[in-house]
Amino acid sequence: MKKILIVLSSLFLTYNLQAQMIPQPKPGTPPSIKIGKPVTFELQNGLKVLVVENHKLPRVSFNLTLDNAPYAEGDKKGVSDLTGILLGNGSVKTSKDAFNEEIDFMGANINFRSNGASASSLSKYSGRVLELLTEAVLNPNFSQEEFDKQKSKFIEGLKSQEKSVSAVAQRVGDALPFGKNHPGGEYITEKSLTNITLNDVKLNYQSYFVPANAYLVIVGDVKTKETQKVVEKLFATWTKATAPALSYSDPKNVQYTQINFVDMPNAVQSEVSAVNLVNLKMSDPDYFATIVANQILGGDFNSYLNMNLREAHAWTYGARSSIRGDKNITKFEASTQVRNAVTDSTVVEILKEFKKIRTEKVSEEVLANVKAGYIGKFVMQVEKPQTVASYALRIKTQGLSEDFYQNYIKSINAVTADDVLRVANTYFMADNLRIIIVGKGTEVVPALEKLKMPMFFFDKYGNPTEKPVMKKATPAGVTTSSVLDSYINAIGGAKAVSAIKTIYTTSTATIPQAPAPITLVSKKDVKGNSFSEMSIQGMGSMSKSVVTNKMGYSVQQGQRKDLTGAELADKQASATTFEELLLLKKTDLILDGIETINGNDAYAIKNGKTTLYYDVKSGLKILEATDVQQGDKKLTITKEYKDYKTIGNVKFPHEVILNQGFEIDFKVSEIKINEGVSDKDFE
Repeated sequence: MKKILIVLSSLFLTYNLQAQMIPQPKPGTPPSIKIGKPVTFELQNGLKVLVVENHKLPRVSFNLTLDNAPYAEGDKKGVSDLTGILLGNGSVKTSKDAFNEEIDFMGANINFRSNGASASSLSKYSGRVLELLTEAVLNPNFSQEEFDKQKSKFIEGLKSQEKSVSAVAQRVGDALPFGKNHPGGEYITEKSLTNITLNDVKLNYQSYFVPANAYLVIVGDVKTKETQKVVEKLFATWTKATAPALSYSDPKNVQYTQINFVDMPNAVQSEVSAVNLVNLKMSDPDYFATIVANQILGGDFNSYLNMNLREAHAWTYGARSSIRGDKNITKFEASTQVRNAVTDSTVVEILKEFKKIRTEKVSEEVLANVKAGYIGKFVMQVEKPQTVASYALRIKTQGLSEDFYQNYIKSINAVTADDVLRVANTYFMADNLRIIIVGKGTEVVPALEKLKMPMFFFDKYGNPTEKPVMKKATPAGVTTSSVLDSYINAIGGAKAVSAIKTIYTTSTATIPQAPAPITLVSKKDVKGNSFSEMSIQGMGSMSKSVVTNKMGYSVQQGQRKDLTGAELADKQASATTFEELLLLKKTDLILDGIETINGNDAYAIKNGKTTLYYDVKSGLKILEATDVQQGDKKLTITKEYKDYKTIGNVKFPHEVILNQGFEIDFKVSEIKINEGVSDKDFE
């Protein structure tokens, strides 16, 4: 419920608004550690069980993991995700409601996913919790009703991410290096979800939820012998089977470093990542040197990348790099988010730091501090019983030597500056990088072209496309006033618009996080008053905002905040029936050319931090984009106006799509003109 309140509060504020430095431990004598070993046993069906007894607290945790080989889902991508979602809906024996009620009664937690499940509880309930977990994973309740509900919810959640710059960056950040037909590069789409049937989910479960590569890790206040008897009894009916193991050709890195650009017109900042594929196993001799080298390059606050991009230039709140060892091919990635204006310079500086770590030996002081940091974290983690179990599981699944973690500190300390230089040239491929940039083309591409680097363009699904159309010049005779007049004429004309004294609007929207639809009520009048309130069925009013020509306030979760200064002035500037009537009186508007919005040419008018877009052909307002500061992040909030319909003699949009990193689609259910609004609404 708390998460829902946060999401809705953020949404309401937006609608009306339109790592600290951590001191590293000083190097010293390596601590002596002793890592315990879990008791292990294997069932006849192939399930491997690892038990770690720890009686300090009366709690027990269970973690079931299926270590199956990665596989591509093709035109039904998302079937494994839906399988994981549906696994959490009770069992054939116990209904969803009864299942959840019993879990809640015991104060336990239980979660399911396509490759396993986990649970935790007080030790006195652990037997029943494990019984319920087993019941749900071995005899799942796959109903058509729940499938349809969860699939619809999944699709809505996917739609809300379509204009999210970070979501697109994550998608293409995998699709481009791995390829869209590889397990590492394919992605879920609305079409692929639509293709999935309940039978597909059942088949996925039958094929991949099998015990041959399954591990059950039990940690906490248990007795091993008794636990073994319980596990053998509960999982005895799990039929012995092996999941399909398909082989895929490893994708190749690009032949030369290049920019891969994805145009997102709503982006206020660019997502920049430098990526290359790596074959690095945890069992490889290079593993420890590589993770140390990555830490130096971009692993923490004091890394080369962060000290350059954040500390020296103040272009970002953080720059990081990551690499991991795995038995399957993975990727090395250095990434950051920067303002559009410094995107090209960021690329230059990232490549500069790549060159530095590949050509200059790291100083002994930096190397010693990084080692000390790694060792300190390792020692802290090793004290936790869950860590002992996870290490033991990783030894099994990653093919590591039995003394891998016992020798961890020794292996870290053995890394030299020469090792760092060598592995940096092996795994940080400065000459074979994809520099993937997702940003606003009109503001970023011209500067990137001056870098004289090969640049290729892709859409937000990773398909090759043409270079985005840059901003077009405004035809002679077109002014801000003529564009605004065209809008007023397009919606019904000045006479019809002037006859409207009040507007009462009711809209509804559905978001995945909310248990019921959201209702947004808006009231405005020509005297400069506005009221808006967001509520949710069964929960009442979530947020409210009132603005007049004298004052303004907002209420969030019962807490009132009076608006003052620039914040109040911004709200008052648009507090009327039709904002364009006020804009016609302003002298500081800027006509900023013609941009392409959803395939259509639109005039862009800048009004402070907000840009309004009016369709060149129809004259209608189709988009509004506002730059806002939320905490330490700058982002662009957009409102897309669609489905204009005539009410009385004036056209109103009947669909408003709000995007603040996630998309909310408001559908107008009612508009009242010159009724339903009084001065009392604005008190």
